[in-house]
Amino acid sequence: METLGAYAILLAFCLSIYAFAASLAGKLKHKPFLIVSGERAVYGVWVLLTTAAGILVYSLLTSDFRLAYVAARSNRAMPLVYKFAAWWGGQEGSLLLWSWLLSTFAAVVVFTNRRKHRDMMPYVISVLAFTQIFFCILNAFVEPPFQVLAVGKGVQAVADGNGLNPLLQYWLMAIHPPALYLGYVGFIVPFAFAFASLVTKQPGEAWIATTRRWTLITWGFQSIGVMLGQGWAYAVLGWGGYWGWDPVENASLLPWITATAFLHSVMMQEKKGMMKVWNMVLISSTFFLCIFGTFLTRSGIVSSVHAFAQSSLGTWFLGYLAIAVGVTTFFILKRLDYLKSEAHLESVLSRESSFLFNNLILLASCFAVLWGTLFPVITEAIMGEKITVGAPFFNKVNIPIGLALLLLTGVGPLIAWRRSSWESLKRAFRWPTVVAVLTIAILAGFGVTHLYALVSFGLCAFVIATIAMEFFKGARAISVKNQMNMLFAAFELTHRNTRRYGGYLVHMGIVIMFIGYTGAAFNKDTTKEVTIGDRFDIGRYSLQVKQVTDGDNPNYSWQKAQIGIFVGGEYLGELMPERRVYGSSGQPTSEVAIRRRLNEDLYLNFASMSQTDANKAIIQAYVFPLVSWIWIGFYVLMFGTLVCLIPSKVKYSYAKTAVVGVYAKQTETAK
Repeated sequence: METLGAYAILLAFCLSIYAFAASLAGKLKHKPFLIVSGERAVYGVWVLLTTAAGILVYSLLTSDFRLAYVAARSNRAMPLVYKFAAWWGGQEGSLLLWSWLLSTFAAVVVFTNRRKHRDMMPYVISVLAFTQIFFCILNAFVEPPFQVLAVGKGVQAVADGNGLNPLLQYWLMAIHPPALYLGYVGFIVPFAFAFASLVTKQPGEAWIATTRRWTLITWGFQSIGVMLGQGWAYAVLGWGGYWGWDPVENASLLPWITATAFLHSVMMQEKKGMMKVWNMVLISSTFFLCIFGTFLTRSGIVSSVHAFAQSSLGTWFLGYLAIAVGVTTFFILKRLDYLKSEAHLESVLSRESSFLFNNLILLASCFAVLWGTLFPVITEAIMGEKITVGAPFFNKVNIPIGLALLLLTGVGPLIAWRRSSWESLKRAFRWPTVVAVLTIAILAGFGVTHLYALVSFGLCAFVIATIAMEFFKGARAISVKNQMNMLFAAFELTHRNTRRYGGYLVHMGIVIMFIGYTGAAFNKDTTKEVTIGDRFDIGRYSLQVKQVTDGDNPNYSWQKAQIGIFVGGEYLGELMPERRVYGSSGQPTSEVAIRRRLNEDLYLNFASMSQTDANKAIIQAYVFPLVSWIWIGFYVLMFGTLVCLIPSKVKYSYAKTAVVGVYAKQTETAK
């Protein structure tokens, strides 16, 4: 079986080379049969990598410890779902997942465009195949997943494996990495079409129309990956937070930021023929940052709980990035005339300018995060000493940037296209501003003095009022005209233009998440060494450690602290944080206990028993105001993304968008 898997990867590597060469040769030599054979090779690559992935997963599920990867990442005591999740729990398996997802996306692209965009498709396939070649090299020669443990004279067969890293044995880790990989890998498709349009100098924005839905879905998966990563950090790591500006966390955020900027500015190209260079740079940067994030995770140049061990992969990734960035930059510079805007910014007080400022602020945030992430690497290379940049730097830089973005989120819908008069701005801003000021005044009256928190809550109220007004005005017009209930009118309004109103829902989700993030200004925490039976206080809670129990199962041994919760003498129930030690690795982990409420979370971590007194437990307690609104906002964001994907009831055709095949055919006929 392992031999079949290894040969499948090797053959996939050979077919990827053929797909790349046949597509380019067929296009340059005007040989359609070569182009078609290159497309069929893409299907072959998918079949071969699906076979290899299936063999690896089967080996994990059946505990075939002859394979080094299975012995290192699985054991018999692990639940079935974590045996499957071990596929991406190590270097070799996760690279195979990357390759398999890439081959799947490539096959879908070829199939869905088999009769469209014939001018661009050979170059699209060449980009996909070149990247596939790179990852197949890693799978076949650098980090092969089908290495067999040597068993012979003096060497015994492995009776059981080491098991998956205990920190990864949590239900979110069966979802978070695949979702993030779907985002990382998926961005190659819009990049490939953008690159192909550059090479062929396609008229119109057909590549945008073709990839809009794909880009939005990929952005959605990247959002899911980032948010589930926050949820995992919050519920598993036990440090009492959801985002620590860890280098690998930052690596997942960077392409999300540039993709968000792209999704905004691409509307300017569709509607106005503007920001073409911006969009080429943004979609290219997004994909390169995905590769860069994969490089950070696997090269070992940064220290992170999320990263794999030190390896030689860094050189390979840097080589791929150097080639890809160099070729793309060459074509962007060569096609600058083709990328000229067809319209110009007429006024600073216009919706066009709000899109431009939005992009500038997002890119400033991206640069700040990238600089802070790479600063230790740069200082070590230059000075020989690694100077670490911590969370205070990122917070100090990004909090003002986030507030500026929040302001623009509310301002954008209130400003007209082309130009706005001061009179119209006064009318548009009146009620949202009143709501924001009242919110700040009420919170200040209740004793909130934290400046950033007051500004953030005020801006959140401003944006919510803006979005509510947009829905209300549109729904009221439909309601009056059609004698319809306001709720049904709001549904009808959204269905008529799902892109616009789905986008408003996405903005609403982000605003709700900001409310949750702002609550961090009022966090409380304490660490206590408590005698069993005694109480300690945090905020309005009084906590009593009732007892500590222990036990074990085939996978791990455990200790649980039973902690009663009291507020003002009223008993609210109990929480049971847990301490585990996994038998296969001997690694201890924490299972935190959380009392989730809309106003605040009570978060308890059982650190250990006291070293000096066996009757004392060390408990870390946190109170996190409003943190549940982060997860609520995420659900709203995903709902808004799904709404954007629904075709609008009233379809809009933009004059800037041309169907490439039709245009080419008409041009040829005219000649």
